[in-house]
Amino acid sequence: MDLGSLKKAPGSHRGNKRLGRGQGSGTGGTAGRGHKGARSRSGAKRRAWFEGGQMPIQRRLPKFGFYHYGKIVYQVVNLGDLNRLEETSEVTPEVLMKAGLVKSVKKPVKILGDGELEKKVSVKVNAVSKAAREQIEKRGGSVTLI
Repeated sequence: MDLGSLKKAPGSHRGNKRLGRGQGSGTGGTAGRGHKGARSRSGAKRRAWFEGGQMPIQRRLPKFGFYHYGKIVYQVVNLGDLNRLEETSEVTPEVLMKAGLVKSVKKPVKILGDGELEKKVSVKVNAVSKAAREQIEKRGGSVTLI
């Protein structure tokens, strides 16, 4: 007994359909392709998105929107939130992340002027609004852009 002597169990394997081999085979004449039409011809292919000639979905649906590749999405921190920081003279993205005010150091940070600032701070961030800059400098702090 070796691998070369193994055979399939009788009746477990059915042979291939032999298409177009006469009427007695059951698939003679049209070879199971029906009568006429694109799919009955040799070499007939259809693109995956072909819809039989009706207006295709990519042309039926409207186009809309675009992606702005140059857009900078800032992490926003309001001036009122800076009051929650412990006694820190310098506010950087790392300090803001430790305090839980921003999620990532890698993304740019912008300070907005919402709320009242109650202490003197020097801020080192990527962007500051005009109102925020005025309030920080009014309190004696400084603004440095990274």
